[in-house]
Amino acid sequence: MLSERRLEVLRAIVQDYVGTEEPVGSKALTERHQLGVSPATVRNDMAALEDEGFIAQPHTSAGRIPTDKGYRLFVDRLAGVKPLSTPERRAIQSFLDASLDLDDVVARTVRLLAQLTRQVAVVQYPSLTRSTVRHVELLSLAPARLMLVLITDTGRVEQRMIDCPAPFGEMSLADLRARLNSRVVGRRFADVPQLVQELPESFEPEDRGTVSTVLATLLETLVEETEERLMIGGTANLTRFGHDFPLTIRPVLEALEEQVVLLKLLGEATESGMTVRIGHENAHEGLSSTSVVAVGYGSGDEAVAKLGVVGPTRMDYPGTMGAVRAVARYVGQILAES
Repeated sequence: MLSERRLEVLRAIVQDYVGTEEPVGSKALTERHQLGVSPATVRNDMAALEDEGFIAQPHTSAGRIPTDKGYRLFVDRLAGVKPLSTPERRAIQSFLDASLDLDDVVARTVRLLAQLTRQVAVVQYPSLTRSTVRHVELLSLAPARLMLVLITDTGRVEQRMIDCPAPFGEMSLADLRARLNSRVVGRRFADVPQLVQELPESFEPEDRGTVSTVLATLLETLVEETEERLMIGGTANLTRFGHDFPLTIRPVLEALEEQVVLLKLLGEATESGMTVRIGHENAHEGLSSTSVVAVGYGSGDEAVAKLGVVGPTRMDYPGTMGAVRAVARYVGQILAES
């Protein structure tokens, strides 16, 4: 275990390196921070931190920079989450409150996160596998043609056209709409197939074919839309950190193009707590020089999706964690009210 003083020295090194982009020397540390000890003692502490792998010397006669291990200790032990200012919180709320629909919420969230953190923002759409049905609407377009509209608790809207095997009257349509909603509203998607399987039998024989067709379309929609969707923004922000990537930025950009990689980075959507993956903790080789800060968001206590940012390991962790957490909270409120 490191002593409190050495932890303070590590904190000072991380803060200075993130702020200045320059390796940090003992003289600078004693001048900038009230460490209460001599430069010689700070040098000894830095030597001990280097021996234990928390800091490294990038080249001879240079100061020290944090390693992945050093950043990890900083995040776990030393970094409080920096709260946003009242004007920042108001700006977030008013910007997100102006959203028109779910697509607009996600697009605005991506833009906002990228601007607040100056990193790459990644937002996962609410997953239908963790959603519940808010309403099923059935509209008659022609005697034998219907439109099914599925609305989820997260504001997601899916539409499907249905060609019926026979004409279906307005009274039968109203009856089906009412019976369908009475069974599925407020229920999880996974429960819907069992809830509706006996529904056709409760209709007149001449209507059962159409009812079965409508239910088949509904169930297909539930299955189709379980595919995870993401939106990404702020990739151009990475160009400001070119020197933070050892050789080239290209592997990072290539990794960010792969949706499967991004979903793994964000982690399981049901984990609502904040996760911070630093450097080589990211399994994808192209992202070994980046850090990922992600958190779950949702309309209640349970997360329905994740959002977060990707940037270089030389990151303002307290500020980034504060921004990601605040944005997730506001998005959750909007979903709950939508």
